[in-house]
Amino acid sequence: MIRLLHAADLHLDSPFEGLPARKAAQRRLEQRGLLRRMAELVAAEEIDLVLLPGDLFDSEGAFAETEESLVDALAQMQAPVFISPGNHDWAGPGTRWARLRLPENVFVFRSPRLEAVELPELGVRVWGAAFTDRWSVGLLGGFSAPRRDGLCELLCLHGEVGEPNSRYCPISADELAESGLDYAALGHIHSFSGLRRAGKTAYAWPGCPEGRGFDETGEKGVIIAEVEPGKASIRFVPLCSRRYEAVALEANAPWPPDLGPDSAENIYKITLTGETAEPPDLGALRRSLEERVFALRLEDATRLAADVWANAGEDSLRGVFLRLLRERYDAAGDEKACELVTRAARWGLAAIEGREEAESL
Repeated sequence: MIRLLHAADLHLDSPFEGLPARKAAQRRLEQRGLLRRMAELVAAEEIDLVLLPGDLFDSEGAFAETEESLVDALAQMQAPVFISPGNHDWAGPGTRWARLRLPENVFVFRSPRLEAVELPELGVRVWGAAFTDRWSVGLLGGFSAPRRDGLCELLCLHGEVGEPNSRYCPISADELAESGLDYAALGHIHSFSGLRRAGKTAYAWPGCPEGRGFDETGEKGVIIAEVEPGKASIRFVPLCSRRYEAVALEANAPWPPDLGPDSAENIYKITLTGETAEPPDLGALRRSLEERVFALRLEDATRLAADVWANAGEDSLRGVFLRLLRERYDAAGDEKACELVTRAARWGLAAIEGREEAESL
């Protein structure tokens, strides 16, 4: 049995476009800290082998300091490391994988054809291939590892399972089942898969170890796998320094909400729901909470309370405004059109009554 660390999709030096510039820069520095934590995990878990199936960097334009941090972290890992470049960090002439001086314990697959490296001292053979452009045809079709008794067959590959039309190395369950592999360490998908099986082949992807937006919420981390011929088990290890969290909250719920003891470390999107007579004052709500979290986004998904239209009978500017909009509301042909009219009513009332308007989304 061997114990391996399986991590993918680090996307080092991501732009973090949804954050202010200062906090985006801080998050990129924290990504470098992820590399140190991975090296520490290799030591703490007595890892035999490290598999990194692609997208370690977000683009070719990474900072030199980030590349140096990666090299240093790989050198600290007292285990063989295999890298299979993906669509964001593909291998080719002039790319970082051609110019970086990597430690002796690191092997980078550079060919778009599957090749193997055997480690007799561990009783394993590691198969892998590289993206050599921003996209790739399927690389596993027709492959079957030539079995040898007692040898553990592993795969390190960036690809997308179950999407036959994918431009990112599509992989089918049938191909995995016919591959003769004991464990396929995959990358590309940014959420943890859990352990999956196709025939006798176990496979998984860890997701990205640091969330970068509200499409990557919750705990993020890496996989510790224990593999031997015919058997595999995995354990997910959270490793992120901050989480993205999406929370739905009734507009009349107590404010500020209780986001938990570690809220100051995390990034939140809070969506206000329910019926209200007037739009929530998002500016005031933000000011009361933003010092308690690392970053905050507020969204108004509340609906206009039905009794607001009662003011349409007033002999006032507000009454005239509401009567005109009510006519449009009654003439609206579908739910989407009704929603546009009610939003116009909410914003218009805020302007008439001198209240702060809702923030742009």
